[in-house]
Amino acid sequence: MDSLPLVLLHAFPLDSRMWDGVRDQLKPVTIDQRGGDRSPDLVVIAEDVLAELDRLGVERAVVGGCSMGGYVAMALLRRAPERVAGLVLADTRAGADTDEARANRLAMAERVEAEGVGWVPDAVVPGLLGPHPDDAVVERVRELVLARDPAEVAWAQRAMAARPDSTGLLAEVDVPALVLVGEHDRLTPPATAREMAAVLRRVDCVELPGAGHLTPLEAPEAFAAAVVAWRQRVDL
Repeated sequence: MDSLPLVLLHAFPLDSRMWDGVRDQLKPVTIDQRGGDRSPDLVVIAEDVLAELDRLGVERAVVGGCSMGGYVAMALLRRAPERVAGLVLADTRAGADTDEARANRLAMAERVEAEGVGWVPDAVVPGLLGPHPDDAVVERVRELVLARDPAEVAWAQRAMAARPDSTGLLAEVDVPALVLVGEHDRLTPPATAREMAAVLRRVDCVELPGAGHLTPLEAPEAFAAAVVAWRQRVDL
């Protein structure tokens, strides 16, 4: 088992440390998604992932992501489908933003550039986690958010606002896929996960009890177990 590397891409507005709770079990390849001074397009992050795979000598990998990381996984699939042997899509969606969601992202980008990230945890953390999060998880998420560069937070919001609808892309994929979602995910709820799963041809869909939008942080053991069981089942 695990003959192919597993790439895991982090959620917004966090970094690759969000995967620390599953590293021992899943041994993932991770990167910090940074836009820098490049055009706000998630394809540039996908190209960074491809460059890291090239550096590691990896031809094909199982590619996964949580939330924004899922959007990057779809961008990578669009950019280089031949490099993707399987998909793990956690707490994410295939569709593009609504006009309202896009406007909210752009407004947040402007505010972060003007004020920094100090206000961001209070604004976003309650909506990211389930109804009864552990205090340690709350503090960890706040810590990761506060560590972010305001310019990168703004870049990520603009890149996500510009992303295309990937429903048609996923409908054409013929590799095994695992869709994971927290029972209490308010941003991409289980119904949204099921809609995305219905588009995929070869898919398993798992709902993780008690968790919200950040399943790898809130329920790392259950998340890792679901990925391991799926990989065994589909022989990846």
